[in-house]
Amino acid sequence: MKEKKKWFQEAVFYELYIRAFADANGSGHGDFRGAIEKLDHIKSLGVDCIWVMPMYPSPLKDDGYDVADYYGIHPDYGSLDDFKAFLNAAHERGLRVITDLVMNHTSSDHPWFQEARQNPDSPYRDYFVWSDTNEKYQDTRIIFLDTEASNWTYDEMAKQYFWHRFYSHQPDLNFDNPAVHEEMFRIIRFWMDMGIDGFRADAIPYLYQREGTNCENLPETHAFLKKVRRLMDEEYPDAVLIAEANQWPEDLLPYFGDGDEFQVCFHFPIMPRLYQALKAGDKTPIVDIWKRTPSIPEGTQWMTFLRNHDELTLEMVTEEVRQWMWDAYAPEPRMRLNLGIRRRQYPLLEGDKRRWFILNAMFLSLPGAPIIYYGDEIGMGDNIWLPDRNGVRTPMQWSAEKNGGFSTAEKTYLPVIDDDTYGYQRVNVAAQEGDPDSILASTRFLIRTRQSQPALRSGEFEWEETGSTAVMAFRRVEGASEILCLFNLADSTKEIEADIRPDMVDLLARKQTVRRGGSTVILEPFAAHWFRAAA
Repeated sequence: MKEKKKWFQEAVFYELYIRAFADANGSGHGDFRGAIEKLDHIKSLGVDCIWVMPMYPSPLKDDGYDVADYYGIHPDYGSLDDFKAFLNAAHERGLRVITDLVMNHTSSDHPWFQEARQNPDSPYRDYFVWSDTNEKYQDTRIIFLDTEASNWTYDEMAKQYFWHRFYSHQPDLNFDNPAVHEEMFRIIRFWMDMGIDGFRADAIPYLYQREGTNCENLPETHAFLKKVRRLMDEEYPDAVLIAEANQWPEDLLPYFGDGDEFQVCFHFPIMPRLYQALKAGDKTPIVDIWKRTPSIPEGTQWMTFLRNHDELTLEMVTEEVRQWMWDAYAPEPRMRLNLGIRRRQYPLLEGDKRRWFILNAMFLSLPGAPIIYYGDEIGMGDNIWLPDRNGVRTPMQWSAEKNGGFSTAEKTYLPVIDDDTYGYQRVNVAAQEGDPDSILASTRFLIRTRQSQPALRSGEFEWEETGSTAVMAFRRVEGASEILCLFNLADSTKEIEADIRPDMVDLLARKQTVRRGGSTVILEPFAAHWFRAAA
């Protein structure tokens, strides 16, 4: 008998940046009390689970991924009681909640690191990775090439170099120390006992270092992660562990283990290829990466996204494709960051609703548990003049009121988008609520339609031949539920041969139509169709 699907295999996730969402106390920063007031909006989208970005005390040099205290809430966001109230309010609405678990590193402001650098005899000294030279682990790549010259930084107080895979203000923890393992287990239990539904584990390929390797995906890393999974299975069996690792699909397979490591892994390489295929009018990049994607253990799932809080990474494409993508989607140098693009989804598509619809229809019908990034449900814009990734982390636009209805403060943590195209006066939730043709209405329609079909939620996947590189087709099948998904990636009409029976209905047919003559199908430019046999 086939095993029943787990909730996280069929869920749609919503990525929530508390700082950016809603400010209840007029401080200029979003907070949990403000987020509680907006939970009905999140629920209305049809999503199942909220992913809360780091909410811990932090200097916020890396938007909270530089954790200074694993057991608290950043004071700008409220208190632990406020978080508990948010969690309860989400659960009352049938929404699950996961949070970020940042295991790889802390902030240099964390008390562990401050004591470690000041006292060589402290037990916390061995919580971090130190060296008398910066010559160790030379085969390891530098991730943030635009800001960091080395993975080692010399600390004047400690008189040694400390290791960091990301920013120099984020020292890596030493997982060769069993005490660090115990600290992580305490942190996991603390939040799970509070009632959260799981974790998105950040940057997990880099936990261990070994000479003569690239210090990624090491066996010791997997051994530790299996320990984490055992703890979760034994004490919190309905919870989910999600692995965030920017790796090729075959390199991610070990993170599923034999079904005994992560239940869900991010599928990074599909994301740039969706944009690549749409711009080129050629399905080949999507087809190739899915053919390269291995089968995964029963009870597990891929996680997919179109945009998130980071840059649209182009790390998993060739240098030639990367340059082509930069030219196509980020012609101005300020639109680029690291090996990627720091723009939001709708501006990337030049505000073209047709391209937005087909891109999201593809994304929501391909295999995987999708993530919707806050603000993308209304087609928010970006601000490329803000530093680093801040241009895609601006305040949520709720109305045409001051600060987009986000806050009553005179100054917000980042300025609200206020340009002629994507300014809050034009792009906001209130303006789109009553508009059936809005991005908000289309987002709700696509998510709810997807979630109403078992085949789209987690069905088997099979490519269909179309005879055209511009037309992509595949079937999703789950028991008696079967959907034929058909997309024209070209900005011109395409004619193909397809087996679309008279009894089949198009779940996406609100305005667009498909013309048929026998087995011949004529697809409009950027057409998207989900065909289901009539019940």
